[in-house]
Amino acid sequence: MRTCVHSFLGRIEYAEATDLQRACARRLLEGGEERLLLLEHPPVITLGRNARREDVLFGEPALRARGVTVAPTDRGGQVTYHGPGQLVGYPILNLSPDRRDVGRYLRDLEEVLIRTLLRFGIESGRIEGLTGVWVRGEKIASIGVHLSRWITTHGFALNVSTDLAHFSFIVPCGLSGARVTSMERVLGRGVPLGDVMALLVPEFASIFGREMIADPGMAAATAQGSGEAIGPRGVI
Repeated sequence: MRTCVHSFLGRIEYAEATDLQRACARRLLEGGEERLLLLEHPPVITLGRNARREDVLFGEPALRARGVTVAPTDRGGQVTYHGPGQLVGYPILNLSPDRRDVGRYLRDLEEVLIRTLLRFGIESGRIEGLTGVWVRGEKIASIGVHLSRWITTHGFALNVSTDLAHFSFIVPCGLSGARVTSMERVLGRGVPLGDVMALLVPEFASIFGREMIADPGMAAATAQGSGEAIGPRGVI
């Protein structure tokens, strides 16, 4: 069984998380460890490779006035929103040699989220032809990934206690009229992000067949703004 190092990094800027993913992917390509980065972002609208600018319904000055930035990204998918109260997961995995199937990888990420939600009593599922996880026709989790030489970056965003009003700034995932929801809205109560993370990690381990190892060192380095990620074997 392969090992996968997981860290909760707290709330970090989108650009910082992107740089960190790339550093982890380079290390993995050179024989380093697989990772699952769990975090939150400040309010940001991200534009995937298939994004249409008209799906951002506000101009950047109006968004900045509301504390929201816009960031292009190399993940798949279209326009989505990240913000506080949303658990974002960036798996840095090597799908070689036995999992080299992009469709399977997307379904596996969905399954991790479906099983995690079920642990909280939330029944969720898929909609044929669409990527992500849905509860009664409303989207509760988005998925957008990037693969290079079968090394994965980007990943999923699960709405835990996200401010759903911020989704009015965009056409989520290019789906006009699509509604979004959150665990808090479905359950009618708040859910600590840490509780969700604690149940998601073992589901991730089960679906991907990994032994999960916690790495608080990376979180500490990120919080200090050192620009270096501390792994089990030193500085990345």
